[in-house]
Amino acid sequence: MAEQPHPHAPNPAPTPQQLAAQRRELTPDATTAFLAFSGKVFAPGALDAKAKQIIAVAVAHVTQCQQCIRSHTRSALRAGATAQELMEAAWVAAEMRAGGAYAHSNVMLAAINEEQSTQGDQEGRS
Repeated sequence: MAEQPHPHAPNPAPTPQQLAAQRRELTPDATTAFLAFSGKVFAPGALDAKAKQIIAVAVAHVTQCQQCIRSHTRSALRAGATAQELMEAAWVAAEMRAGGAYAHSNVMLAAINEEQSTQGDQEGRS
């Protein structure tokens, strides 16, 4: 006799294909518009498909979208990108992400200077 699933066992997670179908079913117009937009964005223009996909891989690293990293890596490879080009793009993304934190330290330093200036003004009035 075949084993019956436990009555309280969780349902298996939907596949990405099932989730995409659900998205299309729930919002067909928005899904169609997004896919058309995506198609136009990634169509060759001033930048070829390979360059656009390499950019997408780098951006996906910054946005930390695992699905985007996987899908755009595959698309970049199909468009002729090499593993070395993709790794360099990932390093550019890492530098840009770190660079943002480095650059934003100016905001912190300005706040420190403002606070110290305010404290100095208050001490001068005492």
